Amino acid sequence: MRRSSSVLAGQVAIGAGALLAWQVLAARKVIDPFFFSKPSDIGARVGEWVLSGTVFPHLGTTLLEALLSFVLGVLAGVTAGFVLGRSGWLALVVEPYIQIANAIPRIVLAPIFLLWFGLGIWSKVALGVTTVFFIVFFNTFQGVRDVEPVLLNNARILGASERQLARHVLLPSALAWIFSSLQVSIGFAIIAAVVGEYMGSSRGIGYVIAQAEGVFDTTGVFAGIVVLSTVVVLVGRGVKAAEAHLLRWKNPPPVR
Repeated sequence: MRRSSSVLAGQVAIGAGALLAWQVLAARKVIDPFFFSKPSDIGARVGEWVLSGTVFPHLGTTLLEALLSFVLGVLAGVTAGFVLGRSGWLALVVEPYIQIANAIPRIVLAPIFLLWFGLGIWSKVALGVTTVFFIVFFNTFQGVRDVEPVLLNNARILGASERQLARHVLLPSALAWIFSSLQVSIGFAIIAAVVGEYMGSSRGIGYVIAQAEGVFDTTGVFAGIVVLSTVVVLVGRGVKAAEAHLLRWKNPPPVR
């Protein structure tokens, strides 16, 4: 408890110090406020958006796109990771194609998806799925491959079927790998949604940032970034709490 309090105090101190230095440098024109804005102006803009409610429809659109990207990407990544992790021959066959697909820059795919799916949410979802899938896939694949062969053999000797192996041995062993990928992929899902909105949309935080950038509104750009950062931190905390709950068997409380 004391350690977590000291960590939180350190985090707050670093953030407050950085914001204070930024505010002072901008106020004294050491850095140009036109290009960097001021933390006070950014905070006021975010407060204005929240009080007026104008930010919530855009934020809701971005979160919906990110959620769909995350869920579909995780399901596809976990499924493919399990299948290829259990079949060495199939993994060797499709390995070069996975490497080629993973090497394609996601930013190149954004305009293609816009042509295929239009300016609605599905072009952003498609971009997000291509980002989340590979993160989850590689972690799941490695997690399945790292299961101790002795553990698998013992389960087979006891009469476990392939379905029981997957449920009671492979999935619990791979959960740590999967959850480590989830914390990264949720951020990338939101980034992909924003990039897609930035490339072309009529709603979303990426659209708000693009509109502000178009009129050289630096405060609006930074305000959009603050909203996104806040959401990513809160969602990341939720994923970490879920991980701690589901993996509590790996770190049981000490016996008193």
